[in-house]
Amino acid sequence: MTTNATEKSGLRIIPLGGLGEIGLNMTVYESGEDIIIIDCGLMFPEPSMLGIDLVIPDISYLRDRIDRIRGIFLTHGHEDHIGALPYVLQDMNPPIIGTALTLGFVREKLKEYGLDTQVDLRIAKPRDTITLGAFTVELIRVTHSIVDGCGFAIRSPEGVVIHTGDFKLDQTPVDGELTDLSTLARYGEEGVLALLSDSTNIEREGFTLSERLVGEAFDEIFPLCPGRIIVAAFSSNIHRVQQVVDAAARCGRKVLLNGRSMLANVQIARELGYLNIPDAILMDLKELPRLPKEEVCMITTGSQGEPMSALTRIAMDDHKQIRLEKGDTVILSSRFIPGNEKTISDLINHLYRRGAEVYHEKVSEVHVSGHASQEELKLMINLVRPRFFVPIHGEYRHLVKHLQLARKVGIDEERCILAVNGDIISFAGGVGAITGAAESGRVFVDGKGIGDVGEIVLKDRRHLSEDGMVVVIIAINQANGEIIYGPDIVSRGFVFEDESQEYLDETRKIVLDTLAGVNLEVMADLNEVKMEVRRILRRFFNKTIERRPVILPLILEM
Repeated sequence: MTTNATEKSGLRIIPLGGLGEIGLNMTVYESGEDIIIIDCGLMFPEPSMLGIDLVIPDISYLRDRIDRIRGIFLTHGHEDHIGALPYVLQDMNPPIIGTALTLGFVREKLKEYGLDTQVDLRIAKPRDTITLGAFTVELIRVTHSIVDGCGFAIRSPEGVVIHTGDFKLDQTPVDGELTDLSTLARYGEEGVLALLSDSTNIEREGFTLSERLVGEAFDEIFPLCPGRIIVAAFSSNIHRVQQVVDAAARCGRKVLLNGRSMLANVQIARELGYLNIPDAILMDLKELPRLPKEEVCMITTGSQGEPMSALTRIAMDDHKQIRLEKGDTVILSSRFIPGNEKTISDLINHLYRRGAEVYHEKVSEVHVSGHASQEELKLMINLVRPRFFVPIHGEYRHLVKHLQLARKVGIDEERCILAVNGDIISFAGGVGAITGAAESGRVFVDGKGIGDVGEIVLKDRRHLSEDGMVVVIIAINQANGEIIYGPDIVSRGFVFEDESQEYLDETRKIVLDTLAGVNLEVMADLNEVKMEVRRILRRFFNKTIERRPVILPLILEM
């Protein structure tokens, strides 16, 4: 960690999340006594994080510096950029600056935690400038898969840093709001100290397709559908919702919104003027049985096959009001998030079993990415012409490949900085380098518990999930060490007890024979007895069936 003397001078950029992973985006900018934070996102759990609901950044570095935090700037309203706010704001309460839709989503999220009336939310527009302490920040319009996305030009005593946020260079966006290339070029002319640029799509060549192509795909598909149409999409993708509504209206279909987040986000976007949906086209679930199937279009969440989502229940024929029939069409209008491929594949199979036709990104242009591909990333570097380049937002390979791309377009190797979470990137006197490390990491949210589940608990959960558990119950006479009850063997996830009685009887005999040979002094020590039971059963299970269950001896003194 940096010393206090080091913290008094220069500019420090400290990623606390988002480098070496997809999600968890959070970056600290520090100059003198002033700190600003860019984004405060979460990450959804990986398959190995058994039972974990959410992952948020470790903000230990900030806890000793809370009085120096001047504000949190948000690039856009996706969960991986705003989702950790309800947890982080329990430790601090700085102003939060973002565009209208972004803060609309934030306010709705904070309501769930009773924080919406306590937080200072400050709406800003693209090209607005906000000065907080040593920093002056200008919002720069960027296109992405969500409305109202922004990057930031962060002016500090050491120079200007461009922080792109998530972006692509869509030349035909649905709302006509283009990425503000002229402002980026203006800063490039002025001189940019460092560019921190989105790396998510670095492995894709060429340009990312326009969102407008999805609307064209809907216009091709909708007229061919004889039954009801169900479109599954992320509730934050307001442009996608608008295009579904427009395509449905052109085909004479009414629209049913389904899913709590879909209803909430559409309401916020309509109130703020980002969605144009006439009341007459919207329908209620109660109207569904009365309308002809060819006049119905549903927009729902659940495109990732989430177990409790409406779409999954429909696919499993377990929804009370909606049943799929032959001739219905389901469109999964989102990308297959890495790690969800098997779940989504199972969902598609179940939809086909119900008789539906299914469209998804692998067979039709019903989804396009919101992130810049290689040619757009080159153009961003060439527009900004930074002295230093730092790739952000991506797994480690994405960061490495983005650095390679930067070198191809003329950024010298010594001015390309490959950082990971916790690295302290320092700039002083025109020189930039990684100068230290701050405490960083992942905090697991499990139910109402925040940070009380660590790697040891997850290791135990993985052990239980792979090999099961065996509980050995024994009662011992306190006076003479004689076994007066048991051993009783209870197993879960190890063997099926009703069909394995012979094996469990042999297990009991092994325990009894082992303890019969133990002296009275050992039998009087419950911990010693537990260790002996674990030792002999580990050896027995490994030798006989090559399994390693969690062994829990329960020794009672009587």
